[in-house]
Amino acid sequence: MLKLTGLLLVLVIYTSTGFGQQKKSDTVLIKTSAVCGMCKDRIENCFAFEKGVKSSSLDIDTKVVTVIYNPAKTSPEELRKTLSKLGYDADTVAANQAAYNKLPACCKKDAPKHE
Repeated sequence: MLKLTGLLLVLVIYTSTGFGQQKKSDTVLIKTSAVCGMCKDRIENCFAFEKGVKSSSLDIDTKVVTVIYNPAKTSPEELRKTLSKLGYDADTVAANQAAYNKLPACCKKDAPKHE
C-alpha cells in the first residue's frame, strides 16, 4: 500500500509541474509582400478561418504579419503556405503565381506607390 501511495504522489507531482503538457499558443512573425489596407483585410480575414490560428495582425509599414497560433494544430510552415496560396510572399516562400495574378492591382508588390 505504501508503494502505491508513493507512486500516486510522484504522479501528482509530475502532472502538476507541467511536464508533458503542450504549449497552448505560440507566435510567429512573417515578412510578407502586402502593400495596402486591402491586403491587410484579406490576410487577417484568411487567418481568422485558418485552423489553429487564434489571431493575426498585419503591420503594413513593416510588412510583417504577427500570427498567434496553437502549435498542436498548425505550424509556421503551414501558415507561410497559407499566405503564399493567398498570393503573397511569406518570408522565403514565394507567392503562388496564379493567386498573385488574381490580386487587385493595388495589392501587387510592383504596384505604383500612392502618396
